[in-house]
Amino acid sequence: MTTTARAKELRRVAENMVTYAKNGDLHNRRLAARVVRERAAVVKLFEILGPRYKDRPGGYTRVMKLGQARRGDSSDMSFIEFVDREGELRSAKPVQASRKPSLDSVKEELLEELD
Repeated sequence: MTTTARAKELRRVAENMVTYAKNGDLHNRRLAARVVRERAAVVKLFEILGPRYKDRPGGYTRVMKLGQARRGDSSDMSFIEFVDREGELRSAKPVQASRKPSLDSVKEELLEELD
């Protein structure tokens, strides 16, 4: 649990780290190691989280706002978590297919119209 502003900023960093882990090569491992200083965390990132989100095009984290403000300064509080994992607070929405038609389908339609 953290403030909403910190959770939103952490989401940017976490999404970039998972994107590095999805690629999985040495260069991306070194880029991630510049931000994540613990060796065990980098290993977990590349061996567990990278393969888990290999087919997901983005949106690896979720920020859920709490209904209560912090007592001392009334800051909005939030939870941040990875989606598609065991024990998550709320299940993830399924990945939506792109709404734009693919280039191949457009080509096929044009060829059918010409024939």
